[in-house]
Formats: sequence, C-alpha cells, structure tokens
Amino acid sequence: MNNTIKNVVADQVVDATGLACPLPLLKLKLALKSLNSDQVVKLIATDAGSKTDVPSFCELSDNELIQFVESDNIYYFWVKHG
Repeated sequence: MNNTIKNVVADQVVDATGLACPLPLLKLKLALKSLNSDQVVKLIATDAGSKTDVPSFCELSDNELIQFVESDNIYYFWVKHG
C-alpha cells in the first residue's frame, strides 16, 4: 500500500466522505457485493479509521486493495472484488 498513483479505472465509486466508522467500510462491502469478480470499487472516505479498516478487511477477505492514495485528509481506496 503506497501513495503511488496508478491509472486504475473503477467500475463503481462509493463516496463515504463525512461518514464515521464503520459506515465507510459497510458501504464498501455493499458495493463489492453488487460487483462481479475482478471489478473495482473506488472508496472515498474522510474517516481516519478507514486507513486501517479497509486494508485489514481486504487481508481477511478475498478482495484486493490495489491502490491507496491520501490527499488533504481524504482517503482513496481502489479495491478489486475477489
């Protein structure tokens, strides 16, 4: 996980800005359920807990965190459905 920006195209975008834990993670999980394998969700969050919640969720599931970018206290995650 790093701040190197890749050209990743998301199949769905989830805007969870302004939402507190655990809502960003719950919205991510719901979005992933609606996608097929290998499709990508881009999660945008402002809750600092997301920085640890999303990577931990990906490690414990079949989903892959393919990119993370932090900019001005906004967190961007690209997660591929496993």
